[in-house]
Amino acid sequence: MEGKKSAGQFELLTQRRFLPFFVTQFFGAFNDNVFKNALIILIAFQGSQFIDAGADLLINIAAALFILPFFLFSATAGQWIDKYEKSKSIRMIKLVEIVIMAIAAYAFVQGNIVLLIALLFLMGTQSAFFGPAKYSYIPQHLATNELIEGNAWVQMGTFVAILLGTIMGGVLIAEEQGRHYVAYAIVIFALAGYLSSRSIPETPSLNKDLKINWNVFSETWRNMKFLRSNRIVFLSVLGVSWFWFLGATYLVQLPNYTKTTLGGSEQVVTFLLTVFTVGIATGSLLCNWLSGKKIEIGLVPFGSIGLTLFGVDLYFSRPDMVPEATLGLLAFLTADHARLIADVMLIGFFGGLYIVPLMALVQQRSDQEHMSRVIAGNNIINSLLMVLSAIIAVTVLSLGYSIAQLFLLVAILNALVAIYIYSLVPEFFMRFMVWLLIHSIYHVKARGLDKIPDEGPAVLVCNHVSYVDAMVIAGCIRRPVRFVMYYKIYNMPVLNFIFRTAKTIPIAGRYEDEALLKKAFDDIDQALAEGDLVCVFPEGKLTSDGELNTFRDGIERIIQRTPVPVVPMALQGLWGSAFSRQKSNILYRLFRGFKSCVGLNIGDMMAAEDASAEMLQQKVQTLYDSKD
Repeated sequence: MEGKKSAGQFELLTQRRFLPFFVTQFFGAFNDNVFKNALIILIAFQGSQFIDAGADLLINIAAALFILPFFLFSATAGQWIDKYEKSKSIRMIKLVEIVIMAIAAYAFVQGNIVLLIALLFLMGTQSAFFGPAKYSYIPQHLATNELIEGNAWVQMGTFVAILLGTIMGGVLIAEEQGRHYVAYAIVIFALAGYLSSRSIPETPSLNKDLKINWNVFSETWRNMKFLRSNRIVFLSVLGVSWFWFLGATYLVQLPNYTKTTLGGSEQVVTFLLTVFTVGIATGSLLCNWLSGKKIEIGLVPFGSIGLTLFGVDLYFSRPDMVPEATLGLLAFLTADHARLIADVMLIGFFGGLYIVPLMALVQQRSDQEHMSRVIAGNNIINSLLMVLSAIIAVTVLSLGYSIAQLFLLVAILNALVAIYIYSLVPEFFMRFMVWLLIHSIYHVKARGLDKIPDEGPAVLVCNHVSYVDAMVIAGCIRRPVRFVMYYKIYNMPVLNFIFRTAKTIPIAGRYEDEALLKKAFDDIDQALAEGDLVCVFPEGKLTSDGELNTFRDGIERIIQRTPVPVVPMALQGLWGSAFSRQKSNILYRLFRGFKSCVGLNIGDMMAAEDASAEMLQQKVQTLYDSKD
């Protein structure tokens, strides 16, 4: 396997560790949708020529047969992918796809709809095995600070592939020799996917001794129990599955919504699906820039807020009356639909901001040896939520409500689901508040982030300028940080919620609360023993004049008790802000501090035995005075 070294977002697409994998998964999603849409249109418009059965019944059977394997085989697939080398497994899966598509090509040419529908079950099975391989491959080849980039490309590629495959399937099957064209296309694209998979680098198994349980029912139950054992991962998986619930609702209902509510033609349907996909692609790719190349779960609440706001606005932006004549694309674009088009695009955009950090978080917080099984569990829940989406849609529409009202309902449900998940895991909302602080009030530039270790314990030492120092630092550093903070700042209203959620360690002076002081040192020892980053402000209080106070010897006591590397840091630009102790008008300080430039300079790591309070103060002072 190639070493994990950080790359720029577009640079990933030039590297062997990512490009062949990306192309392979793109062709897989693309070919699935060429096949599925061609079959649906064949059933809807030509089915009576080949089989004596209703089109609606056949389409629903086809949809059920494709989803069923995700329930039955995902747990087994997760075990299989975890046990064996992944690049070889992916090539085997792509070879199976060639066989399935060759049979499907024959069935298309012969007009054998029964066989085509039956093949959907095999396609679903193949996809159920590929999903765990796809998402467990990423963290083995990408560095932690590349997970957002990699997942952004995969999410973007998946939705673009779905859109292009759906369009191509519809275009090809509509031709006079359409069944033959589809037959050629699905085999060619299956071959292309296999050829690209041959360049995927070796990806060793992390659990070669795993014994596969071939009982699909007991293993599925065990998989769900295992998934629930990691609370953050399980709730993140629920969040991912909720996204697929929303996506399925919009994608399935948008064509009929365009026809019955907007009076648009097939061209308008394609245009709105393209707008939706462009929105998701843009949001996904912007995640890397907005998150500063780290897994920023603060973007998840931002995404869910946008999904609700623009989902609700989609209801109110619909036309008052359906046009009497069907609108072509040009007529639709010249009509007053700019707000509606913007809503569709922004729903996709905020969906991209929502899903990418969640998938990266699942990959980061899961045990790598069980990664494929976690993704398999995710696929099972995804399938359940997509089925639930169909059930709710059928129920709502059968009660006489419109598709526009269905969209309004899911937008409101999204708000309720978000509130529920964020109340269970306040870390999401805490990170959102931190993200807002450093992207709206301040313009923060961090230098030397690569000097902070990607894993393992370390003590971060920083000057103390303002009440929001911890928030600024937490917003810059890619790993979670445990802060040691004076208890009076820790107990401040509003900020206390953030500090508690971030597992901040309150500390007091020996003569203020000796018991709290002792507990703080014990908590620091435990955090370092568990491999955490711990940030200390050795001055023990906020600066009152903008200059560094004398570092106290508590920092020496910490690294003597648990010798770990020490990283000096310095905050610049916060003195004089509304959150500092400068004695001037607070309104003036708020105005002066808005969008002000704040720097976080990070110095070279020091060994514990070389770090004294005096030495660390000199290092921090040098970083504080630096003009680079």
